[in-house]
Amino acid sequence: MNIQEAKQEIIYTIRAYLEKNADGMREIPPERQRPVLLMGPPGIGKTAIMQQIAEELGIGLVSYTITHHTRQSAIGLPYIARKNYGGKDYQVTEYTMSEIVASVYDQIERSGISEGILFLDEINCVSETLSPTMLQFLQYKTFGTHRLPESFVLVCAGNPPEYNRSVRDFDVVTLDRVKRLDIREDFAVWKSYARERGVHGAVLAYLEIHRDHFYRVQTDAEGRHFVTARAWEDLSDSLKVYEKLEIPVTEAFAGAFLQDTEIARGFAVYYELWNRYRNIYRIPDILEGEIPEDRMRLLSAPFDEKLSLTGLLVTALEQEFARVDLAERVQKRVFGSLKAITRAAGERQNVNAAVLRELAEEQVGALMAQMEQKRNARMLSRQEERESMAASQALKELSGWLEDTQAHSVREWFAGREDVRKQEAEAAGRHLTCALRFMVAVYGEGQELVILLSQLAGGWYSMKYVQTWGNEEFYHYNRLLLLKDQKRELAEEIRRL
Repeated sequence: MNIQEAKQEIIYTIRAYLEKNADGMREIPPERQRPVLLMGPPGIGKTAIMQQIAEELGIGLVSYTITHHTRQSAIGLPYIARKNYGGKDYQVTEYTMSEIVASVYDQIERSGISEGILFLDEINCVSETLSPTMLQFLQYKTFGTHRLPESFVLVCAGNPPEYNRSVRDFDVVTLDRVKRLDIREDFAVWKSYARERGVHGAVLAYLEIHRDHFYRVQTDAEGRHFVTARAWEDLSDSLKVYEKLEIPVTEAFAGAFLQDTEIARGFAVYYELWNRYRNIYRIPDILEGEIPEDRMRLLSAPFDEKLSLTGLLVTALEQEFARVDLAERVQKRVFGSLKAITRAAGERQNVNAAVLRELAEEQVGALMAQMEQKRNARMLSRQEERESMAASQALKELSGWLEDTQAHSVREWFAGREDVRKQEAEAAGRHLTCALRFMVAVYGEGQELVILLSQLAGGWYSMKYVQTWGNEEFYHYNRLLLLKDQKRELAEEIRRL
């Protein structure tokens, strides 16, 4: 299965394990809850999906790479305790709480959320001394004498032996006590995640052309060469900052992430072309409705260049759709804060601008406190942080707005923000329309238009935008292409019969 299918299966598993009956007992008793074991190549997103799962289910997450632990840190340190058996005192060896189990209780204390996931990565690469302890933990959820809380689900991950020389094979007894999911790399699934995550357009466009470069692990006389999904995402993050700082992007830079000389060189060369195309085609002008005069040159351009142009258009549109989505999320948060301000103001007498400023500042403090609480609990996503910061900044602007205006201007202030948000959303729709008309004007209703529509249809932000705001041009060409596909299938069926 691919990583998305594995994610869904883990969500189902966790929901089933945490489900209780009318008596408050687990439907599946803890001793019958098999730990989930994810087996698959390194760097395909096993850790990333655990963070997504915890966020979607609203539960905690404690994550460890188990190879970083010794037997002592996993099982705890021994100490001498006294016990009385049959009226006689004895000295016995006991253990302090395992660092791993203790971190689970710490997470519960920090977050106030009792349910969660303990994720142990590289589970089949533990040292020889730790191996028996890990097998005990997989079977009984117990490190030494300390048991994992029943409300935490155990999920583990490991790499097959062809990717890691230090792996240990689990015996049948152990494998018969886990729920094993074998996963593989899948560019189509990763691309959907990458579009939502905002991976650099040059990375996505390059991989559209060279899909076989997405994931590679091979060994030859010169050593081991590998490129993983994690490497492309990390490259993208650094690439954005390099562009911001105007630092040149070289083959050496690419090779630091893409540890395959051929792929690193290929991406570095392509990135130069990407920048050249970005300057030549003037994407902002196209999105404003300008059609280049030299259509014949565009029409006769190599396929790689056409694909790059499509990638540039999709990247620009996706960034705009993402901003529209963020503005909507922030506005909802601001609206919630304004409702709280209204309730608080209703409990006071002689409400004026000064009182409203005070209440707005209290809401800023509340938002920042919530964000800090989530950060301390290690449950704050980058998206949530960005939304909270933007909402706090908006309320600070409200406070400044109220300094020289009357109390009733709060509604006017919010309406002004809403007008700006709608104007930005409408501009994004106009740009989408212009991009589609550009493709039809230059290439007609051929494969170039199909590629643009399919990439937009595969984008999380683009589809959310279309579903929310609609776009007649997008609907029209989708229906047209669907009709063509149906006619083609019908013709093929007639020929076959």
